[in-house]
Amino acid sequence: MKTGRRIIMYILWIILGVTLLALNIAEKLDSFWSGMGTSLILISILQLVRLIRLNKDEKYRQTVEVETNDERNRFIRNKAWAWAGYLFILIVSVLVIVLKVVGLDQLSIIASFGVCLMLVLYWGSYLILRKKY
Repeated sequence: MKTGRRIIMYILWIILGVTLLALNIAEKLDSFWSGMGTSLILISILQLVRLIRLNKDEKYRQTVEVETNDERNRFIRNKAWAWAGYLFILIVSVLVIVLKVVGLDQLSIIASFGVCLMLVLYWGSYLILRKKY
């Protein structure tokens, strides 16, 4: 995405965040939305600062490009995602059993649906990627 479009997008996110925060202050929305608005504002400001630094500092830009495009870093990121997925499945699977034993049946069912969703997403991605590669 071009720099001008990114700047516009981040400014729009800031406007949305300010709007959500203002609506919460006016007591039109609950505190969840003020937290969401504050997060949008902060993240957008940080991204704008990062984008400005990328455009002004050539050495920083080269460092970021190498880090983003390097094969080793891509491999490590993909491996980290795989580990995160495995750990998520294991932790939530144990949580399903613990919640059932404790008597929180509804939470156990919701957690088991989360595990099922992850497995369906995994298999769907696997089938698509198997055909692609």
